[in-house]
Amino acid sequence: MTLISMLLALIIERLAVRSASWQLSTWLKLYLQISRQGPLQNLSQQKYGVVVWWLIPAFVAGVAVYLVDFWLLQLAVNVAVLLLCIGCWRYRQLYKQYLNAAQRGDTEAMALSLELIANQQGAAATTLSSGQRLVWLNFKYYAAVLFWYALLGAFGAVAYATLRFLAEPVSWTDGEGENEVVTPVPEQVSQLAEAFGHWADVLPARLYGLGLALVGDFSRTSQALMQQGADLHLPASTLVGELVYASEPVPEEMRGSVEEAIAMVQLAKRNLLFFLALVAILTLAGWVG
Repeated sequence: MTLISMLLALIIERLAVRSASWQLSTWLKLYLQISRQGPLQNLSQQKYGVVVWWLIPAFVAGVAVYLVDFWLLQLAVNVAVLLLCIGCWRYRQLYKQYLNAAQRGDTEAMALSLELIANQQGAAATTLSSGQRLVWLNFKYYAAVLFWYALLGAFGAVAYATLRFLAEPVSWTDGEGENEVVTPVPEQVSQLAEAFGHWADVLPARLYGLGLALVGDFSRTSQALMQQGADLHLPASTLVGELVYASEPVPEEMRGSVEEAIAMVQLAKRNLLFFLALVAILTLAGWVG
């Protein structure tokens, strides 16, 4: 069930045109609006209550899957949950705009697309090159979600995706363009997203690094992984960024180019196949349901 749900979700996400209703951010923004008053507001402002507040959407998803007895409906619910969690339509659109601008030779539009990607990803992406940012996106929206889904089911996928949402600056805006309004981030929520988000990436980032070693330059990547992976306080974005260049060495003069971006996207796609193969092996071994 786990592997089939993953495959179906990835296929549908790639082929189908996705509306805003199929982006988890749409529903979590509604959750934020509801949390501005009443019991949820009080919960989100408490030191320990904010953890319960963060996990409420995950509990809802987990209960929804648990209450469905028929396997086909359960599969449909799991696929729907995964589709919501891996939905990153705005980033895919920005990447397409970047490639189109590169074909036209419009360097200003290329830089603007990359700047928008970096700004929406938050502080973690500011130190990364254009190619590294794209791989980091692949990790945050695909690999890490699949990892937590394989480990904890729909509950794990939604819990991780909610943390990811809370850490992104774009999460706290309402409207678009001139009507955009920035909502202040509650201090307790900001601390939660930073602390729990870091530890939620520790295991999947290192597994992602193992995949990079297997699909890229094994010697360089495995050496970098052994040197850097033991530092559990190292930001996952830094670790993934360093492992990416170890796996797919890019000359200094090519960094920031469209060739680098395309090469890194291909590397991330190969690594995603490693994740799926690993889940398939664990499924055959009976370790994953």
